[in-house]
Amino acid sequence: MVSFTLMLCWAVVCPAQMIRNSNQSVMAKIDADGTVRNSNNSVIARISGNGDIRDSNSHLLGRIGSSGDVRNSNNTYLGKIESNGTVRNSNNSLLGKVEGDGTVRDSNNHVIGYARGVPMRYAAVYFFFHFM
Repeated sequence: MVSFTLMLCWAVVCPAQMIRNSNQSVMAKIDADGTVRNSNNSVIARISGNGDIRDSNSHLLGRIGSSGDVRNSNNTYLGKIESNGTVRNSNNSLLGKVEGDGTVRDSNNHVIGYARGVPMRYAAVYFFFHFM
C-alpha cells in the first residue's frame, strides 16, 4: 500500500511521461493526473487515484486494486501486477515484466517497449491488459 501511495504521489508531481514501443516511437503519454493520450494527443483513458480505469467518456473499463489485481468492468479477474513488476494473467502465466528503469519485456524476455518515469502499474496495464 505504501508503494502504491508513493507511486500516486510521484504521478501527481511528474510531468507527462511517454510510452514508447521497442523502436522508441511514441505510442502514448500519461499526464501527471493519470490521463492517457494517444500519439495524436487524443484522450484514450484516465487512471484515477483509486485505480479505476475509464475511457474518454468516463465509462469504467477496469480497475487496478491496491494489491495489484487487475479486473475488467465486470469485476472479472484478469491478472496481477506484482510489486517487482512481473505481470501475470488470470491463469498465473507470465505475460511479461516492467523493469525498474521502465523497460517493458514480454514473457520471452524481449523488449516490447519503454515507459520511463511512468508508474509501473500504469505501464503494465497499457502493455499487457489493453484497456486503452
